[in-house]
Formats: sequence, C-alpha cells, structure tokens
Amino acid sequence: MGFPALTSLMAQYIIFTYSHLTLLVSFHFLLISYLLKKMNVIKYSKPLLTYSRTSYSILHKSSTNLITARSKTTTTTTKSKPKTMASPNRLKNLSVNFPIKKSESTVSLHPLSRDPFKVTIIGSGNWGTTIAKVVAENTAIHTHVFHKEVQMWVFEEKIDGVNLTEIINTKHENVKYLPGIDLPENLVANPSLTDAVKDADILVFNVPHQFLARIVGQLQGHVKEGARGISCLKGFEVGVKGVQLLSSYITDELGVACGALSGANLAPEVAKEHFSETTVAYQLPKDFKGEGKDVDHKILKALFHRPYFHVNVIDDVAGISIAGALKNVVALGCGFVEGLGWGSNAGAAIQRVGLGEIIKFGQMFFPESRVETYYQESAGVADLITTCSGGRNVKVAKFMAKTGKSALEAEKELLNGQSAQGIITCKEVHEWLDKCELTQEFPLLEAVYQIVYNNAPMENIPDMIEALEDFGF
Repeated sequence: MGFPALTSLMAQYIIFTYSHLTLLVSFHFLLISYLLKKMNVIKYSKPLLTYSRTSYSILHKSSTNLITARSKTTTTTTKSKPKTMASPNRLKNLSVNFPIKKSESTVSLHPLSRDPFKVTIIGSGNWGTTIAKVVAENTAIHTHVFHKEVQMWVFEEKIDGVNLTEIINTKHENVKYLPGIDLPENLVANPSLTDAVKDADILVFNVPHQFLARIVGQLQGHVKEGARGISCLKGFEVGVKGVQLLSSYITDELGVACGALSGANLAPEVAKEHFSETTVAYQLPKDFKGEGKDVDHKILKALFHRPYFHVNVIDDVAGISIAGALKNVVALGCGFVEGLGWGSNAGAAIQRVGLGEIIKFGQMFFPESRVETYYQESAGVADLITTCSGGRNVKVAKFMAKTGKSALEAEKELLNGQSAQGIITCKEVHEWLDKCELTQEFPLLEAVYQIVYNNAPMENIPDMIEALEDFGF
C-alpha cells in the first residue's frame, strides 16, 4: 500500500474519531498500529493482537492460530447456517479462544519501611488544582503510604479583597481557576513556595512552563535530598543544551529524578469526575533505594489513580513529554481551520499531518522515545484528538481566525489569566528547528509558528503544509 493511500486512511480515521470521541482506546491502538506497520514504522512480533496496558491482559494465541480458529469455526457453522449469519456457537468459541481479562484497578503495595511520603503540588491553576484534588483524595485514603495533608503552592492574589489561599483553605474551592468544584479538606493552599516544599518527598510540578525557570531558581537549596518529581507541564526547554524535556530540566537544575504525567485530560472534565485516563512515565533513578523505601511505579499509581481517572504507568518519559508538548501546536492549527469554517475534514487533515510530525520529531531528537507510546497511550493519539476537539489552544486559535486579533490578545481576553501552551511551544520548536536547519521537515509546526508570530494568512495553511516524506526511521 502506498503512502498517499495510507495517509488517506489515517485522515478518514481521524475524521471519524473527531466526531465520535467515545471510541474505545483499544480501537485506536489496533487501527493506528496497523497503519504504522504498513508504513514500516513498526514491526509486529506474534501474536498479532497485543495490548500491553497494565489494566488489560489479552490471552489469545498467535495470529496464525487466530486465522486457523476463524477458519475452523466458519467451516463448522456453514453446515447449518448461511455464511452471512453469526452462529452462537461460533461466537462462543471465539470468546473461549480469545478472552480479555480485566485486572484489578487497585495496586498491591509493598509495606513501607520508611515514613509515609509527603506530597506537594507546585501550581494552582485549572489543571494544577485538578491534579491536587486527585492527589489529596488518594492521600486521604492511603494514609499508610502518604501523609494525609497535601500542600499546594498558590501564587497569591486577591479575589474581591480576600487572599485566594484563604478562600481555598476556608471554602475549599479555587473560585478563580476551578470554580464550582469542591476540594478535599486535606488540601492546604500555601502562598510560600519554599514552605510548601519543605520536607516533601514527591513534588508535582503543574505551572505554565514559561514560569518554570523562575520557580526552579527559587527552589534551589530548599528541596529535600532524595525527593522525586512528576512534571505535568507541556513544552520544551530550549537553551545552550539544545532542546530539552522539562522533566530533564528539573532533574538537572534541582537534582530531582523527575517523570511526567500527560494524557487525554481536559481539566474541567477530570475535576467533575467524568471518566478519563492518563499516562504517568517514570524511570527508576540510579539511586533508587528499593521497593517500600522509594517512589516507584506502584507508588505513582496509588498517588494518581482514581475510579474516574485511570492511570497507566510506563517508563517512556520522552515519548509522553513530546506528545504532550506538540499536540498543543497541532491544536492551534485545528483551531485556525475551525475558525475559518472549513469543517471536520480540514481538522482531520491537520491532525493527520500533526501526528506524523510528532512521531518524526520524537524519533529524530529523542530516539529513546518509543513509537508505540504515541498510538498506544492516552498521552499519544487520544490526547491529540481530545486537545484538537476543544481546550484553550483551539479556543484561542478560533478567536484569532474570527476576529483577526493576535494570539496574545486572544489569550488575555479568553483565558482568565491562564495560558495556551501551544503559543510558546511553537516558538521554542521553531527556534530549535531553525538552528538545526530543519524547519522544512516539519511544515505544520512551522506553519503554525508563522501564523502566530509573523501574521502569515491562515487561509494559506494547505499550501504551507507540504506532503510528508516517508518518516525514514
């Protein structure tokens, strides 16, 4: 099958999912992995159907046996039933041969041989407060693993003359950034960054990434030795070291082994406890103290997993970080064409090109990232589809298209002090690609940058997006 046909199939797939967001993640995995196989991006090993999520175990045999089993069943049923009808016996046989076993959502934790972990959330915006709610609910349940109280650093501001921290600690609601959502009483807002992180074993970073350098600077010398981190930030650090994951930047600056959290998570939906899932990535550091003594995948699962917020923990920090950063740039592109009134076909085309460029960027600059992360995990294609169907970046881009206002004007007018991360990420990516003389290899990412920062006409997007060459990896 040729590349144009394959990309057409991918476009049709995204059109369908763009308007049917309730499709099962397993369907995403099977279809996209098939297309990537055809493009020689991945190679299958038997069995043909494999879903390695920790929440499911697929117990079928190899692809060869799958075909054989189907053939035998068909032969049996055609004696008494037309081929166009499904035989109950045939379905029964298939369910026996290929059962899907759901494993328990709860985590069996090794007894701690240390004091419970103290957790601090750094950031209190829309997503920061939502994650703080999730974490505080879990620390209140698993008091043998975590200190019940969770500190949340809040950038102090006045709301009708009253400090926001006071409102959160008395009314248990972030009335500015997450109004209408009840927060756990064990979540404590703290206006002092250094006091909030005092003696913390786990730091969860959740601030707009343009403020990270300043916050890290304030934290130096105040972080507990041996503390671990999880970054919920989306973006890159571009500097003298080149393009760097934000989790790696935190590790380099603070000496904190840091993973990442990313997924198809619109904060208001998670806060309202509507079902969703996410991916946490964390690699055990060289100074890992051992199970029951240090943060590991089980501890992180217990910290973030809720009945309404399902968590899969992997070790591909680079993969989920790249997908989480670049999907915001793609979402701006979708917002542009949506604001122009071009419909779902155009949005699907942007997503199709965007997915290819995300994978290509990851394999080119972070070869340790795994391709399967982009289509198998919530942090990959599921997050791309969700982000491109709504959220801050789409809202800002649509407003730009309809009003002619700049990105920064739209952000200020629409987002109540919050950020559309795609605006700064597309600039960082452009600067890096320009330095590497590779802007032509990523036409969509470059097109979004030119529209946002150089007022390139949005109507020219089709001409600005050149046909992707074979990924070449």
